[in-house]
Amino acid sequence: MLAQAAGFAVLAAISPTALLVMAVFLGSDNPRRIAGLYVTGAVAMTVVMAITVLLLLQAAGLNQPRQHEPRYGLRLGLGILALVFAAVLIMRARRASAAIAGIPWPEPAAMNGAGVSGTPRPTSAVVAGPVGEGAVGAGTGAAPASVRDKARKPGLIARLTASPRPVTAFLAGVVLFAPSTTFIAAVQVIATSDANISLVALAMLIVVVLTALTVWLPLIAYFAAPEATTRTLRNANAWLVANGRMLAVSALLIAGVALVVNGALNV
Repeated sequence: MLAQAAGFAVLAAISPTALLVMAVFLGSDNPRRIAGLYVTGAVAMTVVMAITVLLLLQAAGLNQPRQHEPRYGLRLGLGILALVFAAVLIMRARRASAAIAGIPWPEPAAMNGAGVSGTPRPTSAVVAGPVGEGAVGAGTGAAPASVRDKARKPGLIARLTASPRPVTAFLAGVVLFAPSTTFIAAVQVIATSDANISLVALAMLIVVVLTALTVWLPLIAYFAAPEATTRTLRNANAWLVANGRMLAVSALLIAGVALVVNGALNV
């Protein structure tokens, strides 16, 4: 149970956007306070949602032996949802690439299974929205006006990080660490087990620590070596912007396949 829950928590921790936001906050005028509140918001959201999901699943009785099929049915549903999210991210990547290249995105009926390839343009800070939306440039040539206008509009995370303040830093942590399918899967493993209270508490602690790994670990590293940490995050910025979507999609695909297989074999 511990290993399975920890595995899903590690997948939930894969958030390039969270790491990019940390780089922005550590480069602010008051990095310790701003980044500290960002981590506080992230951990608070993770703890509250972990407890909430745990209590809801246990209240539904999914930890009871007679609830075998509903328990694995939920796991199957989470896997399908993760795969759907992965497909959405892939489609958005193609749309973003088409907008950047100035290529009109074809209507679904006209695609005939063909996609539009391209590489998102890296930026020096945070992408225009969460990694799920990607970095979208204004484009040149024939990109539709609606696509260009949407590309210019900053996302919620971009607005929260545009002028780092304590309140916006805390809110950024809360928003970015809203529960994902992989996080819910991790808590579901714990909630539907027959472990005693001590083991459940330990497993929940492990899930929370691992899920928020991408924010608390850079902060601790900054306290130990500020310049080295800031330099490392800055150097990783362009790579994360260019490859962040691939990491997010990979995590969703791995979790989705594992959940679907596990759920389908036990329903």
